[in-house]
Amino acid sequence: MVFLAVAGCAPRGRYYQHQDSAPNIIPQNVTTEDAIPRYEPYAPANMRPYTIRGIRYRPLKTGKGFSDAGKASWYGQKFHGHLTSNGEIYDMYQMSAAHKTLPLPSFVRVTNVQNGKQVVVRVNDRGPFHSGRVIDLSYAAALKLDVLKTGVIDVKIDVIHVDKTGKVTVGRLPIIPKKAPKNISQQLYIQIVALQNKTQILKLAKDLQNLYSGPFKTKFEKGIYKLHLGPFNNKHEADRLLIKLKSNHHPSAFKIYSD
Repeated sequence: MVFLAVAGCAPRGRYYQHQDSAPNIIPQNVTTEDAIPRYEPYAPANMRPYTIRGIRYRPLKTGKGFSDAGKASWYGQKFHGHLTSNGEIYDMYQMSAAHKTLPLPSFVRVTNVQNGKQVVVRVNDRGPFHSGRVIDLSYAAALKLDVLKTGVIDVKIDVIHVDKTGKVTVGRLPIIPKKAPKNISQQLYIQIVALQNKTQILKLAKDLQNLYSGPFKTKFEKGIYKLHLGPFNNKHEADRLLIKLKSNHHPSAFKIYSD
C-alpha cells in the first residue's frame, strides 16, 4: 500500500489532470461543517515507514499530544475521486486533509494564524511532500480557511485525540469538562479567535465589547494572542452569547475555562 501514500499530493500518471485546480463555481454539495472527532482505530497498513523522493518517513504511533506550525496548501480536482492513502475515496468537498506522519485516520484542528479562522479536518491521506508544508487541505477546508486566494498560508495544527473511553485531548492539553471545574480559580470564558497580531485582537475586542457590553481579556501563549470574552456567571449566559457569536461571523468561537 506504499504506492497509495502519495495519493493526495504527488503527481502520478493515473490522474487525468496535469495541474491541480478548483471548480469554476462553488458547488452546493461542498460542506462548511467541521469533521466530528471520534475514536477511530488507526489503520495498521499505514503505520509502516515509506519513502518518497528519497526521503524516509516514519508514521507516528499516536497523534495524541501532537501540535505543529508551518505552511498549509490544498489539493482539489486533480485528485478528486481517487484513492487516499487510507484506502478511501478522496472527496474534495468534505473536511479532510493529508499529513506526512500522523496516524491515519486522525482529526486535526487547523488555525489560519493570519485571520484566526479554524476548521477541524479528518486526516486520511499522505502529504504534502514539499519543504516547509505541514498539511494539505481538501478544497472544502481551504475554502473555509481562505487558503484558495493565496494557495499557501501559515497555520497552527493541533491533533484532536479521542481515546476508547471518550477522553479528548487537543494538542497537548486535555479538554476541560463541560461541568464547572473543581479549581475555583478557573472561570468560564468564550474564546473568539487566536491571532499573531495584537493590534487586530484589541480592535476586535473593542468592537465586540461595544456590541455585547461585556468584559474581555487577551492571553498570550506561544506567539499567539487569544481573545476571551467573559468571565461569565453561569453556563447558560455563555451559551446564549455563543449562539449569537457563531451566527455573527465567529463560527469557531467556543467555551473555555481559564484562570
